[in-house]
Amino acid sequence: MSMFCFQCQETAKNSGCTVRGVCGKPESTANLQDLLIYVLKGIAVWGKKAENLGVLDKSDGLFIAQGLFATITNANWDDDRFVGLIGEAIKRRDDLRARFEAAYKEKEGRSFDGSVPDCATWDGSISEYADKALSVGVLATENEDVRSLRELLVIGLKGIAAYGDHAAVLGYEDPKIYGFFMEALDSTTKDLSVDEMVAMVMKAGDFAVQTMALLDRANTETYGKPEITEVELGVRNNPAILISGHDLRDMEDLLKQTEGTGVDVYTHGEMLPAHYYPAFKKYDHFVGNYGNSWWLQNDEFEAFNGAILMTTNCLVPLKSKNTYKDRLFTTGMTGYPGVVHIPDREDGKPKDFSAVIEKAKSCPAPTELETGKIVGGFAHDQVMALADKIVEAVKSGAIKRFVVMAGCDGRHKTRDYYKEVAEALPKDAVILTAGCAKYRYNKLNLGDIGGIPRVLDAGQCNDSYSLAVIALKLKEAFGLEDINELPISYDIAWYEQKAVAVLLALLFLGVKDIRLGPTLPAFLSPNVAKVLVDNFGIRGIGTVEEDVAAIMAGR
Repeated sequence: MSMFCFQCQETAKNSGCTVRGVCGKPESTANLQDLLIYVLKGIAVWGKKAENLGVLDKSDGLFIAQGLFATITNANWDDDRFVGLIGEAIKRRDDLRARFEAAYKEKEGRSFDGSVPDCATWDGSISEYADKALSVGVLATENEDVRSLRELLVIGLKGIAAYGDHAAVLGYEDPKIYGFFMEALDSTTKDLSVDEMVAMVMKAGDFAVQTMALLDRANTETYGKPEITEVELGVRNNPAILISGHDLRDMEDLLKQTEGTGVDVYTHGEMLPAHYYPAFKKYDHFVGNYGNSWWLQNDEFEAFNGAILMTTNCLVPLKSKNTYKDRLFTTGMTGYPGVVHIPDREDGKPKDFSAVIEKAKSCPAPTELETGKIVGGFAHDQVMALADKIVEAVKSGAIKRFVVMAGCDGRHKTRDYYKEVAEALPKDAVILTAGCAKYRYNKLNLGDIGGIPRVLDAGQCNDSYSLAVIALKLKEAFGLEDINELPISYDIAWYEQKAVAVLLALLFLGVKDIRLGPTLPAFLSPNVAKVLVDNFGIRGIGTVEEDVAAIMAGR
């Protein structure tokens, strides 16, 4: 096989993509991503050795986070960017090694002569990248269960890294999180026992919680606490920019730079929750949300007519019929061949989105796809402001069950299950959601319970943290000992690696009996899957009728 990738839910035959990714990822990109991960492990090896010698640089930890982030599904399709990242990774690794060896010699009075894995020393030319990548990828670990646990850890780290990078963009960093990236990646180069590997995976869940909490603080302290908000779905007759992805600081820079230009700004996909933040409500040209979740973007970006800015992952390959490539822009860890990339900030200055704005001015107004409004903004502070009302509704029997249906959307027809579950749930059930999974049901007319909407949208996938906080605070409000005693069921849709980080966070918090679909991850070997089933009650989804009945019965 020319590549192997099984990190997303749609991987071929729920086994692994071996020629070209179902996502569209070519073998060259897949292999370069594997090689980048390999060299990041080399940085981690030296970083773990250097942690007590005072020679670690915070930027090394951030670089690991960004490198992991770049390999997330649908984030970066540009091989040249990956070649550059690998080159920088090798340089950073060797600089760190030199600092460690100098500090070691000064402390111990002798040169370091310990053995290290190949990833800590390999230094090939660009012409050698392809051959090396094939020998260091996922299948380099022959034992199926060891491979499964290592990849569960690495895939979870990718999600944590994305959230860590978002927080760092806003100036919020925690050296302990960067230290864990190094500890975890270093652990994948060692022969650990199964118990030790499982413990490391659970530790990743702990750090997923910490990182999402850090990002929550970064977002709310910078832009205010999300508020209940009605978001317009229609369009105006002005040239416009469509911003997608997850990066709120990019949103801030873009809104400031488009003010007074006559260019409107719309959100797409996971950027919808930007409308819930008070800081962005003051911009009259911040119009509304356009379209649906990421997998529909080929048609929706085409219809938008204006400039499109991708800030993070959720960018899919263009089809031959698409004509929007010359009005598509990437920034951050996102990239696409032949598309203009907006450079990172320097010296704290905003990014320069002038090229995006000028392109928008030359384009016609968006084609209207729909009209109406949707409501969101139910992050943990907003929901807990309604706590007395919610508790009373539960005690009176008006609310019988909360169903957490957070996570990801995707292409497969099997995901109609989530729309059908939302429609089939009794009218005394409330859906708690975050992430793009909500696009399966957030435009349905499901009504409310005593003024409480039956779909409470907390925000982006990283805002799944809000759903955990809500559960923990409701546990206190009801005076319960165990989070699993609450009338809450979990029916989670997953697609990519950030959802895996959220899953590990929920497991760390002690949540049990999660339904996970549309399929269980291909990277779980039968034995590792059994551990999760036996210890946490994780299960796959069934039929809509069976699952709704079980959910309402608390099973």
